[in-house]
This record gives sequence, C-alpha cells and structure tokens, in this order.
Amino acid sequence: MENRVNDMGSEVVEGYRCKPKNYDANRPIMHYKSLIFICNGERCKKAGKIDKASYLRDIIKDMGLNRGKNRIKVTRTGCYGACRFRQVCHITENTQINGNPKNNSLWLKHTHNFKESDWRRVFTALSEDVELKEILDNFISIKLY
Repeated sequence: MENRVNDMGSEVVEGYRCKPKNYDANRPIMHYKSLIFICNGERCKKAGKIDKASYLRDIIKDMGLNRGKNRIKVTRTGCYGACRFRQVCHITENTQINGNPKNNSLWLKHTHNFKESDWRRVFTALSEDVELKEILDNFISIKLY
C-alpha cells in the first residue's frame, strides 16, 4: 500500500485524509490566504442541491490554490440567518499574513446560481488580490446597530 501525504506534506494515518502520522504539537499551522465560509443550513443546502463545499474544494484543487501562499479554504457553516439570500458565503482573509486585505469580511448572496466559471473568477481574484467588488455585484449589505 502506498503512503498517503496530506496537503502539508505529512504522511497520513491509514483511514484518514489529512491526519499526520507524526504529530508535532509545536509545528505551526499552515495559513490560508482566504477563507470561504459557505452556509450549509437547511434552506441554503436545498437551494444549492449539491455538496457545494466539496464542489468548490475540487475547483480550488484544480486551480492549484489548495497549497502555497495563495491557499484558499472552504468550510461549511450552520445557518447564518440570511435565508432570503440563499446559499450565503462569507469571505474573509488572513489579516496576520495579508496585512490589510481588500476582500475581508465580504458576504456573497445567491451563490447557488454561480457557475463554475464564476467561482474560478472569484478564486483567481482572491489569489491575485483583486477586489471582488470590481468583478461582482451580489454582496449583502451589512447594517451595524
């Protein structure tokens, strides 16, 4: 049986996708340049009709953005309470690594309508520090109370 290696280059425990065989509590975690939190609540999940997080991860991997300094992470979340905007995504960037990023704390709406080409544009923009507001117009306005 061949040894499996995770995205961080560590040999993986059999039966796992990313759990390293040699645990080092002092090893720093790998940073992500950008993180996309996708609503996986009941209504948004139904609107998307597919496992959106896995779908997006496959695109990211195909683009080579699952590794290196422009690494993008997709995570499922519970309900954000913004159901009227179906399949909401919250995009945030790593301010410790990126300083003052252009795409920090943006909320995208109606992402269940995005095509693969739309997602590729988003991922390319994030990796190249292009402001998403220059290429998209479907953001949720946030009101501070």
